[in-house]
Amino acid sequence: MPDFKWKGKDANGNEQTGIMTADSAEAVRLHLRRQKITPTSIRKRFKDVQIAIPGLTNRIKERDIVVFTRTFSTMVDAGLPLVQCLEILAQQTDNPIFSKAISDIGHSVESGSTYADALRKHPKIFDELYCNMVEAGETGGILDTILNRLASYMEKSITLKRQVKSALVYPSVIVSVAIGVVTFLMYAVIPVFGKIFSSLGSSLPLPTKIVIATSNFIRDYIVIIIIVAIGIWLTIRYIRKTEKGARIFDATLLKLPVFGLLLRKVAVAKFTRTLGTLISSGVPILEGLEITAKTAGNKVIEDAVMKTRVSISEGKTISEPLAATDVFPPMVTQMIAVGESTGALDAMLDKIADFYDEEVDIAVANLTQALEPLLMVFLGVSIGFIVVAMYMPMFKLIGELSR
Repeated sequence: MPDFKWKGKDANGNEQTGIMTADSAEAVRLHLRRQKITPTSIRKRFKDVQIAIPGLTNRIKERDIVVFTRTFSTMVDAGLPLVQCLEILAQQTDNPIFSKAISDIGHSVESGSTYADALRKHPKIFDELYCNMVEAGETGGILDTILNRLASYMEKSITLKRQVKSALVYPSVIVSVAIGVVTFLMYAVIPVFGKIFSSLGSSLPLPTKIVIATSNFIRDYIVIIIIVAIGIWLTIRYIRKTEKGARIFDATLLKLPVFGLLLRKVAVAKFTRTLGTLISSGVPILEGLEITAKTAGNKVIEDAVMKTRVSISEGKTISEPLAATDVFPPMVTQMIAVGESTGALDAMLDKIADFYDEEVDIAVANLTQALEPLLMVFLGVSIGFIVVAMYMPMFKLIGELSR
């Protein structure tokens, strides 16, 4: 049977897309209408020639999981059986690896496994947070609500990551361009000027000597420089994978003048959003804190949350041990204390997360504005010094000839 690529809108007006195997376009249309999806476009899909690139091709993106979760929530809410939902989603998913994983999950559920246990068989796709929230939804009979909440959480998490990446892309590009241009000048251009100046036989100014000496060093040891650079990069990666190295590295990042404040705000936003989502979904507080610590992405934050978990298991409140860690701002711990006393901790955590999401957005904008002139000055000074150093002997030679 041929494959048909379709587009449509669900009962909430959200646009949905997918691929379905059927006898005809009419069969696809009828199948979609049974799922309460109004089709807007159905066309036959021709098989593409794919070249598999290990590590790149068919990689499952977070956005794919969000779409899967949101669509699955809509289907469950519409009253479709879990196995049927998974069969449909496996057919309409473009990514063959993700499609196979969904099919495997469907077979596990059909064999009597719970949905959460079936998801746990694919830890590289569905993390502990996802599986625990699904389990809480199944236990409480509110799986569709939990899936919808999960999708919203993941969308906000993706947005937060994108904000941090946007703050790092601009300076990374400028520094990379500066290094590339300087390396090219030193390796290919400066030696030409060096030969010209040496043939003249006159003494060179100090800046020119420095530039030519640096150029000679780069040309003579370029292979060693590349090997050392790769060695340093691999060493840093190895150190980051160790417990002690990760703690030192993460603690250093949080202490950086500008980026440290941004990363701290990101950590607070992620912590409050994750814990708030878990608590509101019915996950026990101690289990929620353990999951939140593992997904923190920073060893310092993880240690602080785990210390808080130990204190809570001894009968203390959340706000007291959090304040004692000196990782979270006083405003955060005070608002958490208010949430605990009023019995609305999950709602308060969501409010803190929303506030810090906005703070991250503002911090990224301010950081970009502050770095832009500094990076342009860095680029101008780096290249300008080389250019001036090369022109200085010419100015000196012209001055001698005019006498």
